[in-house]
Amino acid sequence: MQRLKSYYLQHVIPLMIKKFNYSNINKIPKIKKIVINRGLNDSCQNSKVFDSLLDEMSIITGQRPFLVRSKRAIANFKLKQNMPVGLVVTLRGDIMYSFLDRLINLSLPRIKDFSGLDSRSFDKMGNYSLGFSEQLMFPEIEFDKVVKVQGMNVVIVMSGKVKKEESFFLLKELGLPFRK
Repeated sequence: MQRLKSYYLQHVIPLMIKKFNYSNINKIPKIKKIVINRGLNDSCQNSKVFDSLLDEMSIITGQRPFLVRSKRAIANFKLKQNMPVGLVVTLRGDIMYSFLDRLINLSLPRIKDFSGLDSRSFDKMGNYSLGFSEQLMFPEIEFDKVVKVQGMNVVIVMSGKVKKEESFFLLKELGLPFRK
């Protein structure tokens, strides 16, 4: 079992029951999945850059990304039909907890001038979104092999209908560093 998952089960759940007075154990919020998105702009024309971005994302997440293609052509954006426009990875289970643990303990401290995550990035369902401007903060990436610096979006999806304060408390107890 992952370290973060066992910490959640042994320490965070009793704290949440104590703070929010849940009558049923199934009402306790939990992380359902983590979705990582990366958009492709002009790099999709160059196969070397595209393959590099694909390999980097699979190294970071531990899963091969799903390739998102355009549904129709848009001339103003120089976009043809069925052209690659993005990469998406959905993490669940132990791989999700492993990625979140590496994100919290290894990647976020490596960001230059990092002062904490914004606590206003929760939506009304309790899901948390954060974006990165570059992939160099992940320790799995080698600086010499990076062809193009490009960011990604990470969405932490909660189970059920969760309030923002419950979601905030859960992520803070798991170790996500929020700004004061």
